[in-house]
Amino acid sequence: EVQLVESGGGLVQPGGSLRLSCAASGFAFSETRMTWARQAPGKGLEWLSSITQGGAGYYADSAKGRFTISRDNAQNTLYLQMNSLKIEDSGVYYCATGFGNTDGARGQGTQVTVSS
Repeated sequence: EVQLVESGGGLVQPGGSLRLSCAASGFAFSETRMTWARQAPGKGLEWLSSITQGGAGYYADSAKGRFTISRDNAQNTLYLQMNSLKIEDSGVYYCATGFGNTDGARGQGTQVTVSS
């Protein structure tokens, strides 16, 4: 059974940084492309970034230049480093299996609130 557990969210001021983590189990993590997505209040799920098995990252325009996706295959963990956070980055952040979309299995999410 695929299990994904996100952590690292919280309250941060505009311009601040957060590092999200996603602990994966129940599947061959090192062989699986992975994705980060988010859902802002009242909006649909938005694809942010995906990473290949080898670590190549791809980003939505909203994340490009500010967010960095990475993975530790030895620890079965996915990361999202978020810098220069904006109020509009607030939402629930999910890790998911898959690449380039939000169709895969997802975790329960972690809340990110950017507010002064």
